Amino acid sequence: MRKLIERRTTPAASFTAVALATGLSVVLALVIGGLLFLPFGANPFQAYGALFEAGFATWRGFGFTLVKAAPLILIGLGTICAWRTGFAYLGFEGCLLVGAASATWFSLQVAEGGAIGPLPFAVFLPLAVLVAMLTGAVWAGIVGLFKSRFGGNEVITSLMMNYIAIFLVQYLVSGPLRAKGELPASPRLPQETWLPMILEGTRAHAGILIAMVAAVAVWLLLLRSRVGYELVVTGLNPKAARYGGINVGSRQIIAALLAGGLASLAGMVEVLGVHHRLVDGLSEGTGFIGIVTALLGKLHPLGAVIAALLYAGMSVGADAMQRQAGLPASVIFIVQSLIVLFVLASDLLRYYAIRWPSTPCRPGRVIMTEAGRK
Repeated sequence: MRKLIERRTTPAASFTAVALATGLSVVLALVIGGLLFLPFGANPFQAYGALFEAGFATWRGFGFTLVKAAPLILIGLGTICAWRTGFAYLGFEGCLLVGAASATWFSLQVAEGGAIGPLPFAVFLPLAVLVAMLTGAVWAGIVGLFKSRFGGNEVITSLMMNYIAIFLVQYLVSGPLRAKGELPASPRLPQETWLPMILEGTRAHAGILIAMVAAVAVWLLLLRSRVGYELVVTGLNPKAARYGGINVGSRQIIAALLAGGLASLAGMVEVLGVHHRLVDGLSEGTGFIGIVTALLGKLHPLGAVIAALLYAGMSVGADAMQRQAGLPASVIFIVQSLIVLFVLASDLLRYYAIRWPSTPCRPGRVIMTEAGRK
């Protein structure tokens, strides 16, 4: 039987079609990844069982998953705001670091003997969010300004600013913010500034709640507001947007400010919820992994949340899989990469359909066309 691939007249954009294509891609990636377990003598079902049990089925493991998912969600949301506006920003690693640095500085100011002095947590947290978001917005806004006013390449500019942020943090923890008598790191932040724990017996903190609130806000902005409509139209077709009276340059600057502000919240969450001080190497590539989660979520806020939880849970379960199944931890990173590739490739099923002819072409049978009969 011959298989024909035809291009769809309109892409399959329904929720069911997207969810089905994504789900099948994940399953196929897990099946192919399971073949890598065989040379080690491991049972794929037991290995995957250990993986998902450690990340999702235990209370403690689920708490770790939420901790790792919070910054990924925030960076994924920043990616959505930027990329759906046509602003190909890649500087989320730098935004995370400057957000962490500004949150650390502000937390030290409200410590005993600080320039501001102790504040109630209900007052401190909104101010810390504001400080971090402003810092990240300015950091990313510089790239947006170069893009909209001078036609600069935002990809190259944002990548180079990542290195500036890395060296800036190294300077701060080795100089102005370094704690006396310790390794390069800032002083420990006052416990009154730490994000509260939300699940007893785990390390899950309120950062996941901040991420969820941000996801709802981005959903309302992009899909339920006029400004969001203009941002999305700018990303889909800048020429049509200009013809419709939309200032494309200003919308790209807005996208840069939103992206930088959201990504800097990820740094604040890491400092106030996990490390409780500014340290070198804080990000550990989170800025780039967050972009992956946004792509896995099809640049939709809800999809980014689900993808971030899945990716974080698999990262948490990698150690458990290594211990119980006797597999190297690198195998899980291969599986994660396969999932990313297959989910991205699943868009082909939305644009192309597989048609099976009703009449099979059997061996030895010739089907004549009208031209052939003549």
